[in-house]
Amino acid sequence: MPKVDRVSTSSVPRPEPAAPSGPARRPSLPRMARRGVPEGALPALALFAAVRLAGVLLVILTNDLRGHPLVRNLAHSWDSRWYLHIAAHGYGRLIWITPEGAVQSDWAFFPLYPALIRAVTVVLPLTPAQGAMLVGWAAAGVAAHGVFTVGHHLYGRAVATALVALWAALPHAVELTIAYTESLFAALAAWSLYCVLKCRWLWAGVLAALAGLSRPSGFAVAVAVVLAAVHEALRRRGRVPASLWAGAALAPMGWLGYVLWVGDRSGDLLGGYLKVQSAWDSRFDLGAGSLSFLRALLLHGGHVVYPAALLIVAAAVLLFALLCLDRAPLCLVVFAGVLILLVAGGAGSFSSKPRFLLPAFPLLIPMARALARTWRLRRASAVLVYGALAAVSLLYGAYVVAVAHSPL
Repeated sequence: MPKVDRVSTSSVPRPEPAAPSGPARRPSLPRMARRGVPEGALPALALFAAVRLAGVLLVILTNDLRGHPLVRNLAHSWDSRWYLHIAAHGYGRLIWITPEGAVQSDWAFFPLYPALIRAVTVVLPLTPAQGAMLVGWAAAGVAAHGVFTVGHHLYGRAVATALVALWAALPHAVELTIAYTESLFAALAAWSLYCVLKCRWLWAGVLAALAGLSRPSGFAVAVAVVLAAVHEALRRRGRVPASLWAGAALAPMGWLGYVLWVGDRSGDLLGGYLKVQSAWDSRFDLGAGSLSFLRALLLHGGHVVYPAALLIVAAAVLLFALLCLDRAPLCLVVFAGVLILLVAGGAGSFSSKPRFLLPAFPLLIPMARALARTWRLRRASAVLVYGALAAVSLLYGAYVVAVAHSPL
């Protein structure tokens, strides 16, 4: 195994052995790499697009078979309707009173995604729903590129391709192609983490701040950036550029700014946002809600979505342990770990928890390395395994969007 220079952020990545030599490379690929696009990115992104397009087509086919509008649920499912309303009318105009009497307001939804929808519909002759889909699909492509770039930087082309392929074939990856914030959050998170790995601290902080404006869990990126910056400062005994401290200071500003804005609007600067989220039954309860769900599931059973959600969360915990054993860079471990902590320790609908883990692409690194090795040694086995994963993803995605009535 050749020695690899130490990555300054936290750990020593271990590139996979080079794939067997093939035909001579065309001269365009090195030029592409010099322009900043890693070699092999376009085929990997084409695979990602093909899998996710197949998922969209299967949702449309399922809608057709069930006699439903063909594409409406791609842009009007559950939380999507709140984002569209914010984009069209702004905040403070929509509330919902639950059967239990809780008052749910649109302040629970972070502003970056509806702001982008509004901007797109101002510039282009699109409806808010069409603008939401355009933003979501574009962000999914940017996110896939970021995932590939992180994988390529650490482990090379083969693992990076496998990483993107596995991310496209997650059971809940269908939510990358509906009007939800996961694709936008994943795009900002992936590129912020890449900037950390490349020691571009100011950009890492700016992107982390934007990620904090996209989702309540957006502060996971800020935590990863700040801890990586502190680790780097300690490792270099404080001899770090000013951009490191600037990036670390900027990273939490997006999330913190919106939380304080909601607190100011609600009359409780520090606790207002927590009260808004509590009305949605969204709070951190150290896992009490998850244990209550598990007990109810074991006693009374549940439809397909809930046992599947439990298996996905359990698999994520196992993959996190493997990621730690794999000595992945600190920023990736922290980012994935914070998202798992929020999912396992938070209350709320368990059927939505797999969606919250969707941006945690570092969890797939151990699987991607294994799939890349299998591809080199037993190509037919790799194709069979990935084909099975993709088929499950497409069928499950169509089910949760077009058939099941559980919250996404």
